[in-house]
Amino acid sequence: MIAMTVISATDAVKEYHSGDRLLRALKGVSLSIDPGEFVAIVGPSGSGKSTLLNLLGLLDDPTEGQVTVDGMAVSGLSTRERTEVRRDTVGFVFQDFYLLPTLTARENVAVPGMISDRTELLERADRLLKRVGLGDRLTHSPSELSGGQKQRVAIARSMVNEPDILLTDEPTGNLDQETGAQVLDVFREFTAEDVAVVTVTHDKQVESVADRTIELVDGKLDPDHR
Repeated sequence: MIAMTVISATDAVKEYHSGDRLLRALKGVSLSIDPGEFVAIVGPSGSGKSTLLNLLGLLDDPTEGQVTVDGMAVSGLSTRERTEVRRDTVGFVFQDFYLLPTLTARENVAVPGMISDRTELLERADRLLKRVGLGDRLTHSPSELSGGQKQRVAIARSMVNEPDILLTDEPTGNLDQETGAQVLDVFREFTAEDVAVVTVTHDKQVESVADRTIELVDGKLDPDHR
């Protein structure tokens, strides 16, 4: 049964030390994301958007507060346990793609699954690439792909382990409007299957198709835009 909330943060605080200074990037942020929800996170540079995405993606721990994934509090988990939860639950799409140049499209998509013993990994990669419109690019290297095609390979890669939540950082930032719209259509297909999509963005096009927009200002949620 799918949990009502796939991921949440409760009173999340994140502090960093910079020399003698204590920097508070997040100041008590609470939010919850439901299965199939498309959420845009907006705000000025330095407002804490990427920090929040890192906490939701289990790439970092809050200094205070709690992050819960599928009803399970992740604070206190061992590094190995966190890695397993992240691998099985969370997919990532970054603005800069991070494709391995020596691998084909299908091999790049398969990379996250190679740490598990799942069978038919390349077949699943092929299905995902066909789904994002790259069925004729399976054996192409990144150098043979356009920016939009690289982004769609990255999206397919993020879904290879069948996550419950997809976290994306400026996924349309390097794309023209038409290609960006195609990427957003793919995200919408995933949300129709109860995959939650959370994207940090400055793109008004993303905001226009999101179910909800959350604004961060100086490490806090804007109560009038959430």
